[in-house]
This record gives sequence, structure tokens and C-alpha cells, in this order.
Amino acid sequence: MRARTFIALLVIALITAFVILNWVAFTTPTTLSLGFRDFEAPVGLVMLGLLALVVLGFAAYMALWQGTILVETRRHSKELHAQRELADQAEASRFTELRSAMQAEFVTVVDRLGQAQEALRQEMRDSSNSLAATIGEIEDRLTRQGRLPGP
Repeated sequence: MRARTFIALLVIALITAFVILNWVAFTTPTTLSLGFRDFEAPVGLVMLGLLALVVLGFAAYMALWQGTILVETRRHSKELHAQRELADQAEASRFTELRSAMQAEFVTVVDRLGQAQEALRQEMRDSSNSLAATIGEIEDRLTRQGRLPGP
């Protein structure tokens, strides 16, 4: 039980005990004036009735206030949920974009690697052909000079 609730119940219990102990004084009729009319009524019961009306008024106000706060809290919760979903979608979109960019970069790197490999193969072929031609020339020279036996 909250402290406020406990204090409110304690005050109500004290007022009830006070009314019970002084019931005779509460019910003693007295002449009361409204300014334009006089009448006889027990002043204690009139004051007790006014107190009950004020308490009921405050209770109704508090219930209305709490209802308003509850509606506002629900609205904020829905807005927060919608914003959270938008953030999640944006994050997923960023991941999708990142994935697409990485795939495009991967394709580019694979293409460059293929081109580099092809260029290296061509360079090796050219070097091999050049080396074979140079060896062939050297063999021809050596064969003409007689240092190498002919075929």
C-alpha cells in the first residue's frame, strides 16, 4: 500500500471516529442563515455533507486527471513504438545498402583481379615468347659459329 493511500485512509478513519464520538453535537439543530433565508438544521451534518461533496469533487477530478494521463501515456507509447519501428527500418535499410555496396565492390574487385590475372598471363606469355626467341637466336648464332652441333 502506498504511503499516500495509507495517509488518506488514516484521515478518513480519524474523521469517522470524530463524527461517531460527537454524533450528538453533529445532530443538534441550529439556526443557519443563507443570507436571504434562515432555516434550522444540524450544523454538523451540513458541514459533514459539504465535506463529503468536496471529497467527491476531488475524487472525480483525480479520476479525470489520471484518465487523461493514462490516455497521454498510451499515445506517447504508440508514438515511441512507431519511432522505434522507423529506426529499425532505417537500420535495416542501411544494412541492405551496405550489403549492396559491398557486393558491388566485391564484383569490382573480382573484375580487377581477373583483369590483373589476364594481364599477368599475357605478360608471362610475352616473356616466355621473348625468352624462347632469344634462346633461339643464341642457338642460331652458336650453330653458325660452330660451337653448337646442328640439328
